[in-house]
Amino acid sequence: MTINLKILLPNEIFLDRIVTKINAEADNGSFGILPNHIDFVTALVPGILAYEDRSGDESFIAVDEGILVKCDREVLISTGAAIGDRDLESLDRTVEEQFKRSDDREKQTRSALAKLQVGFVRGFVELTGGTGETPQ
Repeated sequence: MTINLKILLPNEIFLDRIVTKINAEADNGSFGILPNHIDFVTALVPGILAYEDRSGDESFIAVDEGILVKCDREVLISTGAAIGDRDLESLDRTVEEQFKRSDDREKQTRSALAKLQVGFVRGFVELTGGTGETPQ
């Protein structure tokens, strides 16, 4: 027996594969799904999702938070980001690099926003003549 596993990103289908077993992580801990598992919906936390194909090979995918829906013999996962690899160590390095890039972009964005806020406040002060009141 098998399960059709689909991982959906905002702009693409990341994975569409026939598998025999899935392991994922929710707020209340890790869980496994086999083909006869009861149908359910759960929120996923950022972590590693593992699945096993028909030949018994295990693969790993790092997923951001998302939603997992198990219905009949299909598991749909909707998430903002996913990175896949067969080797857990390689995936760990890739995720670390991606997070570092994300952190750098986030810092640049925060810096740009702070500069915009300072510019807005200066402009407002100049407009109001330092009184804080809107000119009539």
